[in-house]
Amino acid sequence: MNPVRPGGGVSVGPRDTVGYRVFTWLNTITLVVICLVTLYPFVTLLAQSFSSAGAIKAGLVNAVPVGFNLETYRAVMRDGGFWTSYGNTVLYTVVGTAIAMVLTTTFAYVISKRHLRGRNVLIGIAVFTMFFNGGIIPNYVLISALGMKNTMWAIVLPGALSVFNLLVMKAFFENLPREVEEAAQIDGLGWFGIFTRIVLPLSKAMIATMVLFYSVAYWNDWFAAFLYVDRNELFPLSLYLRNLIAGASTTTAASAAAAGTTTDVISANIQAVAMILAIIPILCVYPFVQRYFVSGVMLGSVKG
Repeated sequence: MNPVRPGGGVSVGPRDTVGYRVFTWLNTITLVVICLVTLYPFVTLLAQSFSSAGAIKAGLVNAVPVGFNLETYRAVMRDGGFWTSYGNTVLYTVVGTAIAMVLTTTFAYVISKRHLRGRNVLIGIAVFTMFFNGGIIPNYVLISALGMKNTMWAIVLPGALSVFNLLVMKAFFENLPREVEEAAQIDGLGWFGIFTRIVLPLSKAMIATMVLFYSVAYWNDWFAAFLYVDRNELFPLSLYLRNLIAGASTTTAASAAAAGTTTDVISANIQAVAMILAIIPILCVYPFVQRYFVSGVMLGSVKG
């Protein structure tokens, strides 16, 4: 119901104007187009995974499968190398995310305290690493000298602390009410008790957001394994897919041949099948974390 002006007329709200309605329609159409453009590659990839090799090579597959077949899925499912790399990726993601969250939360909480001596030095050291690093060769020499080559730690530890995530979480901790921590101190809690029993429960949205950031980064990372891992049984799924796309994987071809499929099927759509299977876990996890995503990023990026 429109409000009545003091003179007796009816005022028009901003949402009743023609300009607002035009903006709403244009905004809706733009967002729908962006969503369609974003989803189209994934839908095409999904359609290719269920299509025949001949249809893919002929360019007949767009958003709908052509020549429906499940042989490639069966071939990949029977490939022991695929499932080994899958398990490795799950292990690397879980362990790496756990270590990263411990380091990020504790470091961010410490540097969020303005009374801490040397706080600016710690922040400066962290920010310095965002712009400068030793490079690939010194990092390789360091990992090898530490004895971490061909181990899980070569993949997990180098990326265990993201400075961007650290600064976002630091800003979030700085915005927490100081009165809550002061009340906990009066009740006899120490800093560790305040952090674990007060601060962390109040940071669920931020923690969920950081878990999503780190887990996706570890799940998709292949370069660290490419540099530091030479043994096939330690390959993560991303490196397995990289080798598959580059034509360096022969285990899948052997498995597919044993299953009775042809080389044409392997070369045409096995990449699509492997990629679809690789992104399923992220698609399953993201809806449960998405509700924390926007609020977590906003809470950590806006300083009041």
